[in-house]
Amino acid sequence: MPPTCLLDALGAVPDPRDDKGRSFPFAPILALLVVGILLGRRSPGAIVQLADDYGGDFALLLGFPRRRLPTASMLSKLLPRIDVRALEAVLREWIATRLPPDDALVVNMDGKCVRGSADRAAQLPGVHLLAAFVPRFQAVLAQLRVDTKTNEHKAALELLNILPTRPGGYIITGDAMFTQTEVCQAVRDRDDDYVLVVKDNQHALVVDIDAGRAFAAQAATFSPRRARAAEGTDTRSTVRTNDREGARPRGAPNVGEHGAPDSASEVTRAEAGFPRAPLGHSQGQGV
Repeated sequence: MPPTCLLDALGAVPDPRDDKGRSFPFAPILALLVVGILLGRRSPGAIVQLADDYGGDFALLLGFPRRRLPTASMLSKLLPRIDVRALEAVLREWIATRLPPDDALVVNMDGKCVRGSADRAAQLPGVHLLAAFVPRFQAVLAQLRVDTKTNEHKAALELLNILPTRPGGYIITGDAMFTQTEVCQAVRDRDDDYVLVVKDNQHALVVDIDAGRAFAAQAATFSPRRARAAEGTDTRSTVRTNDREGARPRGAPNVGEHGAPDSASEVTRAEAGFPRAPLGHSQGQGV
């Protein structure tokens, strides 16, 4: 059973330090970093300042054995050694356990440049991350760094591979950059759905979508009852037209049921209330 407490989940991240250099337990240090980032602290010095802001019990609540936090220099030396992939995997799995299991979850794939990561003086580009973000819970389920030479839709394939599966599935959304056959197929292979933007530069796809929408709009106005009524009206009109074909040649019989002469016209007269012609009288005598 996955851990429900974040502190317990962080215990699965490997400690990169030697046994002799472990002055503080590793899981509480990670918890301190997580809390500090969530509170908007962007530097090790600002993070360790939390002990003064929230009192000595703050360290005990995070799992430290004493009312003391690591120093800023200690955090600065430790941060580059942390296994980022292992930490993200633990956070990803822990967040997934906190989500409702049955509802289809909308996940937005979007790429952003990390604030402050670019160095214009050294002409170094910023760190670009592609994330799977859940707007409903304001949570990132998965993210990875996108190399400057890699297209985002290629990175999206890797992102879908590390996105945790769930019983309710996902509805993957994204801009036109991800409207690619490979991305759509990867989503369907996961038994998930997608809603992606289509622009005019994909002309054939736009034409297919417009044709499908036009057909759906026409089908929505189709009524089987109206169709059957229209067919019945046409049939009755044809029958009445045939009854009014005009005078028949002398001696030509009316064809009624089973080909019996004048049976159809006799039935018509009876229904209309006209007396039947006496037996032996011809049509000419009746006129």
